[in-house]
Amino acid sequence: MIRIGASTYLNSAPLVYSFSRGRFRDKYAYIGDAAPSRCAAMLASGECDIALIPVIEYQRIPDLEIIPEVSVASKSRVRSVILASRKPLDEVRTLALDTSSRTSQALVKILFSKRYGFLPEFIERTPDARKDFENMLESCDAALVIGDPAMKLAAAASGIGVEIFDLAEEWRSLTGLPFVFAVWALREGFQGDKYALVRDFIAAKNEGIEHLDLLASDYSSILNMPKDDLLSYLSYNVNYDLDEQNIAGMMMYFRHAKECGLIPEARKVKFAGRQTINGMAQTGF
Repeated sequence: MIRIGASTYLNSAPLVYSFSRGRFRDKYAYIGDAAPSRCAAMLASGECDIALIPVIEYQRIPDLEIIPEVSVASKSRVRSVILASRKPLDEVRTLALDTSSRTSQALVKILFSKRYGFLPEFIERTPDARKDFENMLESCDAALVIGDPAMKLAAAASGIGVEIFDLAEEWRSLTGLPFVFAVWALREGFQGDKYALVRDFIAAKNEGIEHLDLLASDYSSILNMPKDDLLSYLSYNVNYDLDEQNIAGMMMYFRHAKECGLIPEARKVKFAGRQTINGMAQTGF
C-alpha cells in the first residue's frame, strides 16, 4: 500500500480527508504528523512514498516531483501563519522561529531582507514552546507561529499586547502574488502509475472540499473555536489549488529564496504525470 504523510493541522484536513476516512482510506496508508517539517523528513528518509511537504523542501530534497493542481496556499490572508510582535517589524531585533515549518521560516527571512534590509537574530523554538506565547515573547521581540496554534494566538493577541502580522498578506504586499505553503511531492523514481496517482489526489482534494462543513465542526471541538470561524478559514483563507497564479507565486518565492542564500539554486518544477515547460505544467487531466 502506498504510504502518504501529511500534517494533522486544520489547513491540511481537506487534502487528507479522503485518505483518512473517505474514498481512498483503503487504498493509501495515511501517516499524520503535526509538524510539516517532519513530513518532509519522512519523505526524504523513505518512511513514506508521498508527502505534503513545506514547499521550500522541494528545492532541498533531490529528485522530487510535485502533484499538480493541489496545494495549501493563500490568495491573500491566511490567518494560520503569523508573526506575533511586541514592536513594529522594522524595530524587531530578536525573533523566535517555530521549527515546524521550513517554508515559513524562509518566508520570514525573505520578508525582512527584502522589505526592511536587515535580518533580526533568529532563535529556533520547538513546537512545544508555543504552549506559552507570553514566555516565548519575553525573550524575543517577535515570534513566528504556524498552524492551529497561530489561529488561537491571533484570537488572544489583544489580551497579551501583541500585534499580528499575517505572512500571506505580507507576501502579497511585497510581490502582488499568492503564496504556496505546501505541496504533495513524490520521488521521480516512484514505481507506479503516476497518471492514476494524480487523478486520485485531485479527486481527494475535491472530496475534502465537499466536506468543509464537517471538518470545521470536528476541529471546532478540538481547537475550542467557533465552527463558523473555522469554516470561513477553510473556505476563504486557504486555497487548495495549484493554478497559474499560485505557481507564479511559488516560482517567485524560489527565486527570492535563492537570492537570500536560503537555497543553492531555484530548480525548475517537475510535475508528476505531466510535461514541464519553463516551470509551467501542461494540462491533461
